[in-house]
Amino acid sequence: MATPHESRGVYAISVAAELVGVGVQTLRLYETRGLVEPSRTGGGTRRYSALDLDRARRIVELLEAGLNLAGVAMVLELEAENAELREQVARRSRGAR
Repeated sequence: MATPHESRGVYAISVAAELVGVGVQTLRLYETRGLVEPSRTGGGTRRYSALDLDRARRIVELLEAGLNLAGVAMVLELEAENAELREQVARRSRGAR
């Protein structure tokens, strides 16, 4: 589970792009495709969290492995489902003790 620190949007898009190693337009494309969802300030400025940066890095890895953005979306969805199922199993295991 994410800590509040990890999920807090603190990085501007230019800083986030530099930390991930992609261009600002690339991060905007990922957002348009629903692959990342940075938080917004009251004025609408994007703010990326540490978790957003990790997700963007994972997107880059998958693209470098040869997937297209549609494939990346599917993989990310399956990874999220897998993580949720593992958490459910862990909760049940803790409850059975």
